Amino acid sequence: MAENDAGSKPVESFETCLDELEQVVKLLEGGDPPLERALELFERGMGLSDRCRQQLEEAETRVEILIRKDGKIQPEPFRPASDKS
Repeated sequence: MAENDAGSKPVESFETCLDELEQVVKLLEGGDPPLERALELFERGMGLSDRCRQQLEEAETRVEILIRKDGKIQPEPFRPASDKS
């Protein structure tokens, strides 16, 4: 696991968060947990979902496409195919 900037608590990887989120969803969909347990699972799932979204947003800001302009390689911000006109 990676460490966060403060170094106080390990940060779970995207894959770890996503795997756990999938498990939480299966538990909520597949069973009939007591109300309190369902609420705990829901809260955990929302936290994991937020963490996954944040990590995806951070990754997107770091992605650059290198292109050649006037013989020089210059970084260009990543734009998903759906954003290109």
